[in-house]
Amino acid sequence: MAEEAILGYLETHDLISDSGVFAAERGIGHNEVVNIIKSLHGFRYVDAQDIKKEAWVLTDEGKTYAATGSPEVQLFLAVPPEGIPKEELQNKLAPSVYKIGCAQAAKNKWVEMGKLITRKVEHVDDKVKDLLLRINDGQAVDQDGIKALKARKLIAPQTWKGYSVKKGPNYAPKRKKVATDLTRENLQGGDWKELEFKEYNFTAKGLPIEGGHLHPLLKVRHQLKDIFRQMGFEEMPTNNFVESSFWNFDALFQPQQHPARDSHDTFFLQAPSTTKELPEDYVERVKRVHESGGYDSRGYGYDWKRDEANKNLLRTHTTAVSSRMLYLLAQKPFVPKKYFSIDRVFRNEAVDRTHLAEFHQIEGLVCDRGLTLGDLIGVLHDFFSRLGMSKLRFKPAYNPYTEPSMEIFSYHEGFKKWVEVGNSGMFRPEMLLPMGLPEDVRVIAWGLSLERPTMILYGIDNIRDLFGPKVDLSLIKKNQICRLGI
Repeated sequence: MAEEAILGYLETHDLISDSGVFAAERGIGHNEVVNIIKSLHGFRYVDAQDIKKEAWVLTDEGKTYAATGSPEVQLFLAVPPEGIPKEELQNKLAPSVYKIGCAQAAKNKWVEMGKLITRKVEHVDDKVKDLLLRINDGQAVDQDGIKALKARKLIAPQTWKGYSVKKGPNYAPKRKKVATDLTRENLQGGDWKELEFKEYNFTAKGLPIEGGHLHPLLKVRHQLKDIFRQMGFEEMPTNNFVESSFWNFDALFQPQQHPARDSHDTFFLQAPSTTKELPEDYVERVKRVHESGGYDSRGYGYDWKRDEANKNLLRTHTTAVSSRMLYLLAQKPFVPKKYFSIDRVFRNEAVDRTHLAEFHQIEGLVCDRGLTLGDLIGVLHDFFSRLGMSKLRFKPAYNPYTEPSMEIFSYHEGFKKWVEVGNSGMFRPEMLLPMGLPEDVRVIAWGLSLERPTMILYGIDNIRDLFGPKVDLSLIKKNQICRLGI
């Protein structure tokens, strides 16, 4: 209806000067007229020019005063000729009306304010209400009135948008239906000669392809797994996030008074709070080596408590998995093994740009007879060279379950300095021999986080932009196919 009205009017007239007036005269909604004008303008049936009109409308407060009167007049009318105590007047009016009314009535010198409020004039006119009603009816108001109402936030500006319309280069009294496809019937009937086809937009983009996207951590983890497999390593099962303190700490020869066992560093479970499944003969050997030593060690010399070992926690490192795997390996005739794992661990740390309470740990270990520190250094050079880190340095360190221990540093070409990339060492006899492994078996191991190399590779300087609820999904969709060291 709106389209027919617009095109029909322009057939005999040169211009629609105001779309709002045009819509009102024909009883058509202005929004409908505007939508049709935009469509006709797009196909060049008409040329449209914007029209903007500034107008004032009443705010919610202004509408209230237009209906009930201004606060100052309401207050004046509530004051009898003989006057009224302040408390009594306050009880007669709404708090906002009383507060505003007192200020405006006193300003206008209508009342005398004191303990007894009295009138100073016999009659007042509600000019505020009159101005509001005139604005609401679309009548003109002088600038002083507008300024006063605006200052009291009783009116607000409103911009009305419309169009003036005239014939366009493709004008026709009726819109032609353009064809979007050439059919078999068009060709057979010959009507294709008379058809007008819609123009193709060869620059338009197609619909985006919807599909899954790998997270940067998953990409780097996949490539690290490939590196381990190329080096002949076997992946350990890491599907138990909940671990007992025994496998997480005690089996690793970590004393029960170690600071890492504090709740400020470790997440302990409330339910189930303890484990009931531990190999008793092995538990007894671990207790003995903690309390009195063995295997040329003095132990820690303290009273080892089973209750402390039974506590359940969220594992603080995947070395807890390594201790389980080495124990299972010791229950059979010894065979050399290479193990690795990449999975999530949990520590009760303060969250900042480089730390989270949960992160991924990469761990590799080699178990064989007669291994030395030189073997560990050689394996580390091989492993990190496959990550593109050929310049390595090692610094002596301390770990409760490795001796000797080394921190691993690599030279970062971007930072132009040496940065720590991991930790390593040889598992202590106090850890391995209670498991039942032969005395000449040695285990070399190393670990690093997955997040740090990923952040370096993808140029991310805040770990919360990589992992957690603040991750930008566009990062997941648009990140590179990472190739480590290439």
